[in-house]
Order: sequence, then structure tokens, then C-alpha cells
Amino acid sequence: MTSDTTSAPDVPAAPAAPDAPRPVRTWAVDDLPALEFDPLLTELLAEEPVARIRLPFAAENEAWLVTRYEDVRAVTSDPRFSRTALLDRMVTKMTGHMVASKAALNYADPPYHTQLRKAVTKTFTGQNTKRLRPLAQATTDRLLDAMEEAGRPADLMRHLHGPLPMAVVCDLLGIPEEDRAELASWPDLILSSGPGPESSKAAKAQIHGYITRLLDQRRAEPRDDLAGELAESLAGGRISTDEAVSLAMAILISGAHAVRNNSANMVYLLLTRPDLTARLRAEPELLPQAVDELLRWIPHRNGVGLPRIATEDVEIGGVLIRAGEAVYASYLAANRDPSVFEDPHEVDFDRTGTGHVSFGHGPHHCMGAMLTRMESEVMISALLRRYPELRLAGRPEDVVFQSKGLIRGPKELVVTW
Repeated sequence: MTSDTTSAPDVPAAPAAPDAPRPVRTWAVDDLPALEFDPLLTELLAEEPVARIRLPFAAENEAWLVTRYEDVRAVTSDPRFSRTALLDRMVTKMTGHMVASKAALNYADPPYHTQLRKAVTKTFTGQNTKRLRPLAQATTDRLLDAMEEAGRPADLMRHLHGPLPMAVVCDLLGIPEEDRAELASWPDLILSSGPGPESSKAAKAQIHGYITRLLDQRRAEPRDDLAGELAESLAGGRISTDEAVSLAMAILISGAHAVRNNSANMVYLLLTRPDLTARLRAEPELLPQAVDELLRWIPHRNGVGLPRIATEDVEIGGVLIRAGEAVYASYLAANRDPSVFEDPHEVDFDRTGTGHVSFGHGPHHCMGAMLTRMESEVMISALLRRYPELRLAGRPEDVVFQSKGLIRGPKELVVTW
């Protein structure tokens, strides 16, 4: 008996089906209570680790979002994903204004990015962090003395978490004491989706003008600080004026704003988790490891940062991302990936092993990571040592957190002791 198929004419193979369109998630990035983790990120980690999203601005332009640890590290270290390509693109985004200058590190790719970082690497060494620690400790002690004189209750945001990071970054840059109050409010206006683009532009213009004048002073009178290091690189033709100002602005804004909020988040968590506080009081040597775990666990920002543009077709997490498409990587989600961190939603001061990505990954890893850790350790250590009865002055749920900020943190943190 003969099979029918032996005599059938050849039939051309059907063309491969195109990739099925993926549903697009509209991510409003609403304010979340206190330190609650974004439920969308938890959902995507579990169900759709490479997803399509629309953010509040330019919502007509979609982007990819990767959430798993392995995929986040792949996207942020692969040279086929470019930040520079962002300058020519309108991508769905968090704010209606450009937070960073176009000359900034944020929009640079290697080798240009590497060249820019070299202009400030001497400042961010471990040796320089050790040099700044006694200054940070002395400033902390002075600030807490003043807080005690003012009396109880006291707002830690006003007395400690605001002024200490600003003092450290100003010490780093070489900004004189008399100018610091003028600078204090500008980072908040820039790193917010709330006040609007005009307020942000005005604040950036003011900081730009101030830093330009500071660099001019350092060229005339060199000093051993970050402004002096930038002025030296500028005089040697290694960077341009716009690049020097952009680097200084980025360090000032992120150093003052991000550390203020994240250190306050740490203290808020400790004051609402007496078991964690008791552990640190009993084992003060555990503090550096505890700070690292808090850096992993705390959702320190709303939404996501800057995306990257694929310069060629790349497969990530089993999904083909085509050349020209925008990709966001969530460090927050990567820090809660259950395939990497056991019980990722728990705070565990004994956690060891795989490192978190709170300071980023790849070429854009934060230069100030050591400095940030040091400042948080100094603040927490001083509070625990000086105030055995430190506690919130009201209920945890009554602590008001900032609204529409790119970086999350308490608006006020009122305590008594």
C-alpha cells in the first residue's frame, strides 16, 4: 500500500509568524505609601520579566522594561544598549523635562563616558572617603548638638538628613559655608515630576551659573578639592566647560538629594522595626552589612531612571529587542528577584552572597557608592549611640512622604528621645 504523501506535490513552507504583539502596561507611577514596594514590579518579576510599558509623559511612545537581576545586568553592561542614542529620541518617560544635562555622564557611552569619569576618579577613591569620614562625623555631632538645643520633638530631615549630605558634597566640591543655604532647595526642584519643567529649568540654570563661577575661581586659585580637580582637567583640555559643569552638577544634585532621602528611609525603617534597631544596638559591628542590606531592600526611587536604546537586535530574557527600541532596567526589581535573593522582600542583616544593584551596574555604576555608605553609617551610628530611646514622635502611618519625587523619602521625620 502506498502512502498518499509520496505522490503529493511539494508545498512551500509557511513563512515564520511574526512576533506576537505584547500587551502594553500603562505605568502611572503613583505615589506609594511610605516604603511600600511597587506592586507592578512584583507582578512583572513573576509573570512578565520583559514587558512593554508606557510612562506618564510621551505615553504614545512605548518602551521595554526588564526586571530580573540577570536581564538588568545584561542590559546595563551590554554596549549594544546606548545612552547617547537617547539624545535623538523621544521615549515614554517619568517627567516632562530633561533632568540631566545633555553633556552629562548619564547620556554618555564608553569610551567617551570613561574619559569623563577619569576627570573625577581621584575624588571618589576609598582614601578620599576615609579623609571625609572624620569631617562627616564632626558635622553630624554638631548638627545633633544643635537639634538637642532646639528641643524635642525634632525633625531629622531639617536637623540631620538634609544638612549632612549637603555638607559632605559641599566639602567634596569645595563650596564655602556661606553659599550652602542658597544651594539647598535646588536639587528638589530638579529631581521632581511635580513642580513642572519651568521650575526645574530655573533651578538648573542657577546651579549651572554657580558652578561655572566656582570653576573660574579654582582656575585662578587652585585648591585640592573636586572643583579644583575639574578646573585642572578643564585647563588641560581633557574636558570642556559644559562637561565640567555637568559633572559637578550631577555630583552636587545626586549627592545631596539621594543620600538625604535614602538615609532618612533607613532611619524611618529602623524606627518602625524595633527588632532591627535592637539588633544594631546589640551588634554595632554589624552596621556596614546592615546598611548594605537596607540599600538593597529600600525602594529608593519611584518608577525607573533613564532608558537605553538598542543599537542592533538583541535577545534579552528570551525576548527579541529590535534595533532602535528603548529599554528600561529596574534596579529596584532586580534587588527583589527571588531567583537571586532568598526571601527578597524580607530585611535580613545576615544576608551574604550576591551583591545588590542599588548603585547601578556596568559603566554607569555610581561613583559615589563608598561615600554614600559612609554617610549612612555615620548618621545611623550617631543616632543609635546618642539616643537610646529614639523613637517617632507620632504614628508611623502619619509620617508624610514626598509627593511626585523621583527619589522617595520622608518630607518630615519627627522624632523624640
